[in-house]
Amino acid sequence: MANADIRNNIPPHDDMAERATLGALLMDKDAISTAIQYLRPDDFYSNANGKVYEAIQNLTDKGLEADILTVSEELRQNGKLDEAGGPAYVASLTNIVPSSANIEYYAQTVQGYSLKRALIRVSRDVIAQSFDESLEARLLLEETQRKIFELSDKRQTFSFRDIKVIVQETSEFIERLYNSKQEYTGIPSGFDELDKLTSGFQPSELIIIGARPSMGKTAFALNIAANVAIHNKKGNIPAAFFTLEMSDISLMLRIISSEAMIDANKIRTGFIDRTDYFQLQEAMARIYEAPLYIVDMPNMKLLDLRALARRLRAQEKIEIIFIDYLTLISSENYKLPRHEQIAEISRSLKSLARELHIPIVVLSQLTREAERERPNLANIRESGSIEQDADVVMLIHRAREADKTQEEREQARQLGSETEIILAKQRNGPVGRISLLFLSKFAKFVNMERDNNTNAPI
Repeated sequence: MANADIRNNIPPHDDMAERATLGALLMDKDAISTAIQYLRPDDFYSNANGKVYEAIQNLTDKGLEADILTVSEELRQNGKLDEAGGPAYVASLTNIVPSSANIEYYAQTVQGYSLKRALIRVSRDVIAQSFDESLEARLLLEETQRKIFELSDKRQTFSFRDIKVIVQETSEFIERLYNSKQEYTGIPSGFDELDKLTSGFQPSELIIIGARPSMGKTAFALNIAANVAIHNKKGNIPAAFFTLEMSDISLMLRIISSEAMIDANKIRTGFIDRTDYFQLQEAMARIYEAPLYIVDMPNMKLLDLRALARRLRAQEKIEIIFIDYLTLISSENYKLPRHEQIAEISRSLKSLARELHIPIVVLSQLTREAERERPNLANIRESGSIEQDADVVMLIHRAREADKTQEEREQARQLGSETEIILAKQRNGPVGRISLLFLSKFAKFVNMERDNNTNAPI
């Protein structure tokens, strides 16, 4: 059978399951709430069955009960009664099942065969395109992966949706927020003042963290990743960190230094005492249990990144992705000018965030102008499209080391440097500034605690 010519085969379907689904819906007005979770009219192989289901949906939208008479009348008014098999066919549907008890099973069966037919369509397209020598293999693979992941998601994307459906989903979302009384609606960063402004990192958002070199953007992203995967008060959240600049071992040394609060230089040189050693072991034990996934791949191509992100989302259920950093991602369209490549990468990452329904946090370099004054959106390097595509842009700023005296630099190393996080853009919320303390020897950002009388860092 596997070797048979599938072009002449009838597409997979189960006519009995389709009719049983419709029969259950005609017998029980409440069954539609179950069926609608799984089925759309075009999930039915039989055109007649699809028309009947569509009529049942229309009646439900009008607040009317669907039965043999009302469905037949709905079809007649829309000029689709003959396409649906006529009144006799509609009446016969209630003879298929004794009750609506198994409506979910019937609906899932119909949906399963619909998915198989969709897979056949995708497969045929892939076979045809594979013979097209003008198409690059990697681009074809990327498109195929995208289509397969779309099919694997029960909430399949549509070209359009009725406003009534969106209003209902939004209402349910607001009700969940009202009942949960959660402080933050998204994934908290672990930095209190920042989370108050953003309410956490939201699903489908592209978040840009911009800074000049040595401002600590990698440390900031790593700290957030650790707060998400290791220190989340309501349960650790699976996260992935794509490192395109540093090796995974170097990255892990930073995480361990930050977690153990031990000078990174002491760890790198091996000059640690017994107390330090036990602190390191305790920190590594916490990290060991964390749902944090490190991807170490220099010169990573955009297609590889997208494919691996989908895999991590599907297999490891990750809820947030960090990428260090944007301009190190390689575009497949290498012949384009660099600013156009960056624009393509930026758009693709925003699309990926929406597709996976998770926040994606991307690090980016700022131009040299940001060293002379407080950075702004115009300082984002390479392309204005990054600013356009991003939902949230955060910029890191503090006094340059070169402008400090030796005494000030040593004091900053021992006590930390006050660092400004500028929330320069937030598509769905306020902008503003917050202050964090950067402990450079631990590569760690911490919340600023201020004395109520002096408003100075404690």
